[in-house]
Amino acid sequence: MRIYLDHMATTPCLPEVVEAMLPFFSERFHNAQSVHPGGEDALAAVEEARRSVAALIGASPGEVLFTSGATESNNWALKGVLGMPRARGKHIITSQIEHFSVMHPCRTLERQGSEVTRLPVDGAGLIDPDSLRKALRPDTALVSLVHASAEIGTIEPLAEAGGICREAGVPFHIDAANTAGHIPLSVRDLQADLLTVSAHMFYGPKGAGALYCRRGLRLPPLMEGGTQEGGRRPGTENVAGIAGFGKAAELALRDMPQRMAHATHLRDKLIQGLLDMPRVRVTGHLRQRLPQHASCLVDNIEGEGILLALVMDADIQAASGSACGAKAQQHSYVLEAMGIDASMGMGSLLFGIGVDNTEDDIDALLAALPSIVQRLRALSPLG
Repeated sequence: MRIYLDHMATTPCLPEVVEAMLPFFSERFHNAQSVHPGGEDALAAVEEARRSVAALIGASPGEVLFTSGATESNNWALKGVLGMPRARGKHIITSQIEHFSVMHPCRTLERQGSEVTRLPVDGAGLIDPDSLRKALRPDTALVSLVHASAEIGTIEPLAEAGGICREAGVPFHIDAANTAGHIPLSVRDLQADLLTVSAHMFYGPKGAGALYCRRGLRLPPLMEGGTQEGGRRPGTENVAGIAGFGKAAELALRDMPQRMAHATHLRDKLIQGLLDMPRVRVTGHLRQRLPQHASCLVDNIEGEGILLALVMDADIQAASGSACGAKAQQHSYVLEAMGIDASMGMGSLLFGIGVDNTEDDIDALLAALPSIVQRLRALSPLG
């Protein structure tokens, strides 16, 4: 029986989420902008979902803007703020471990004349808030930081970072794609001005996301051509996806304590098993990390080989690094930022625990992994 431990790449839609979506593919198919009763019904579903997503992150419904996912939300936050007529300047502060959907727009903005400061991290992947304070300048237009990297799972001290930004009057964007729906999160406590959420990361559908935009921050549209989302995000609403997103947010808020306890127990069991293996190093902070996340480095063996062996030997699916860069087969820039060299970084493994995983799944992984590592190490010229 297949064991899926790649929940940091995506999660399956829960049955309740699928049930919430299905009517909008058939009898409730209408355009949410139509003025007849069918359109009003679709619009009501969109607004109900907006309230559920807002409740999940401690926002007001009017501050939630629906998007196609985290990549669009991150691009919108960066390019939108830098394109504001009253932007403070063209200086951006981010970190060395951001997702591609922040890292690549920053490079594009650099080519267009912006300056980017990338904060370093320590060996556990933690940002030092003091380095943020020192990096701020009078022309800093935006600070954009990941709440937790999918690759290492370390939860960053962003409440402190948010306070520093608020004191300096600099807009603060958080990429919370990996934390929203998994740990308690409040945009007020984090003092965020912008925050990214992705439905498929917590048992909602792919192609549905949101950008929290603090009331009073007039973010210009990333696209043009319609009046949806208050005129700031044009295009016919993905009503089915939004309805599923709302249901996933509702369930995440309701079930978060039980989910966290379940995932943390399995995570700790897995991490202890990894620590017991010779020449294996756990990456990320051991405790200040996502409850559903475990990652490690296996010395002198490529992670891809281990993943293939796990599938063939035990029908276990896992990952090596970020899903968005897994096929590049290059040394991880996240691990490099943590001071890990390429020879060690190629042995990266990442396990994402889901609501349906059991202790038996973790036992099966820990039973299969040592023998696979031993076999591959015997074949390696490096030993």
